[in-house]
Parts: sequence; C-alpha cells; structure tokens
Amino acid sequence: MRVVICGGGAIGACTALYLRRLGAEVVIVERMAVGAAASGKAGGFLARDWCARSPLDALARRSFALHAQLPEEIAGDWGYRPMNAHSGYVASDDDPRRTAPSVFDWLGDGVVIEQHIGTVETTASVHPHKFTSAIMNAALAQGAELRLGRFTGIVRGADGRTVKGLGVEDSIVEADAVVIAMGPWSLLAARWMNLPALYGQQSPSIVYDTGTLVSADALFLEMKVHSRTSSIEVFPRPDGTTYVTAFSHTGAIPTDPADVETETNHMNTLQKITPRLSPLFRPEKIIAKQACFRPVTVDGLPLIGRVPREDGLYVATGHSVWGILNAPATGEALAELIVEGATRNVDLSPFDPARLKSLDLPRQTWP
Repeated sequence: MRVVICGGGAIGACTALYLRRLGAEVVIVERMAVGAAASGKAGGFLARDWCARSPLDALARRSFALHAQLPEEIAGDWGYRPMNAHSGYVASDDDPRRTAPSVFDWLGDGVVIEQHIGTVETTASVHPHKFTSAIMNAALAQGAELRLGRFTGIVRGADGRTVKGLGVEDSIVEADAVVIAMGPWSLLAARWMNLPALYGQQSPSIVYDTGTLVSADALFLEMKVHSRTSSIEVFPRPDGTTYVTAFSHTGAIPTDPADVETETNHMNTLQKITPRLSPLFRPEKIIAKQACFRPVTVDGLPLIGRVPREDGLYVATGHSVWGILNAPATGEALAELIVEGATRNVDLSPFDPARLKSLDLPRQTWP
C-alpha cells in the first residue's frame, strides 16, 4: 500500500512513522519545511489527564504514554521531560499578597502561585520543532520519502470517488490512500473533498534565553491586562529557553503559511507584560517573536478518519491546543485504520469527520 501524506507537521510526521512501522510505502508532501507552522512554534506542553471526562481522554492518555516511549525508540533529543505544572496569577500593585515570597526565585515578586495542577507523572513537555523533526527523520530513516511542493488537488479514478493520488504543483503523486494533515490549511482541500469548516486560532509567543536559572515548572497564570483578565502560559525548556504565550484569538488564515505575521498589538502587549512575570524576561534575551495558527473545529474536537463519501481519503486536523500532545496517538490510530481497517488502542468514532456538516463546496477536478 502506498500512502501520500499532505503536511509535514507533527501530525503528518507521526502518521508517516507509524505507517512505515506497519509496512506501508509513504510519501510526505510539505509546502514549506518540516514543522514550519504550529508544529514548530507551539508550546509543546503535554498532559495525561487534562482531557478527562471528554471524548479526547483516551486519545490524550494513549498519546501521553507514547511520548514517554518514543525517546527510547528513536534517535534524537527533542527536550522531552516530565515537569510540574502550577496555576496562579500576577497580582496588581495594591494586592497584599504581592509582597509574599515567591515559590520560585526566578519569578517576579507579583507572581502568586496558587495550585499545583500537574506532577511529573501527569505533565511533561517537548520542544515542538525538535520533536517534529526527529519523528520525521525517523520515518525517513525507515524508508519514507519527503517531497517539497504545493498541494494542488486530489486525483480520482474514473468513478469520481476512488482516490488515485495527490496533485503537487503540476504533477501527480500516485497513491492508494491520501491523508490531509495540513493544520488549518487543510481547509484548502475542501474544494476537492467533503470537509467540515475549520478555523484558525492564532497565538503569539516569545522565546527567551533564560539559561539554567529556570526550574522545570509549567505556569498557567492570569493577569489583568487593559481591564480584562488574560491567560498567560510559561513553558521552560531544558535547552535553556523559556516559551511565553498569551492572547490567543481567532483570525483570518492567510492562503500561504509563509504569510503568517504576528499581530502587532498583541505582540507588543505580550512583550510589555512579560518582565512582570520574571526579571529574566528582558528584551535583549529574546530569541524569537512569532505566531502560529492552530486548527479548530466548531465542536472543539479534531477530525481524524475517513472522509465521508470518499474511497482512500483521510483527514487528521483540528487538534486545537493539543496538537503536539495528541500527534503520536493520532498517527498510530490513523495508520492502523488505513492499513488494517480498524484501530487497536483508541476509538476514533468521536472524531469521525462525518459527525459535522461538510462545507459542500462545488467539487473541483484535478488539474
């Protein structure tokens, strides 16, 4: 069986790896570079049970376990480490708790830690770009092929239903099955397939060089910004950097991923408030100022599985903030579905694309 995966992010890379483990021939088609979008600019936070009592629970638990196994199975260092997680807030100037000693000496005086919400058994993190690259390299080492090029359509047989391959630029990559895993840009395929609506959630972030002074503790903080309460997330990494993000919002997705730009007001506000979190967050210590779009569906659940009324066409997108966490289990389950016809560890029925109304755009043919 030959499978073409459109998208070189974490979902596409994991799907390629597990397909190769099941013996499928695999070609990954990527427009820009491996991990060029959200898979390279996300926080990389992992949680075992934060999706409890939701349809995502089994997927998240399986994926959390796979994240712990993968460093023992493939080469590479992507900063995987168990870590603690805490919630709290940034106190205003007149808050009496502002002067209380900080739990962590690298935090600013106004940061108040209230709860311990994750332990080294239940929370962890990875460097998302390094993770995606390592998984892709493992798939390539096992025989997968990576081609750079722009998706231009789905190729079908004479019956108009059976998938025969993927249009890439002006050529055809033949396949027995096609997987669309382009994050929010999967919506570009809606002209060729029955795909529900997708939305882009943009998240600005700043990466600081903080050296060895920051402990392995993820922080989920609230802070009054312009009279509104905003959520701020802080993820220290073992490579001596710390990732800070806030002000996620729904925005228009540019047609070309290369055209993603950071919204100026949000980025300026983020840079302005970060020194209140820690004296280590200084302008001269900034390594990157960036933004990414995460794919979101109307019901908040991903699209994973066969595309309705199509033979050989699959989709894996819509993971929202849990894309890096759920990439391994998504790739594993989708590979099993494609090659073996059923999944072993995770029931994909809650994520069936058929549960949502498709956009039903006028069907195009390739080319």
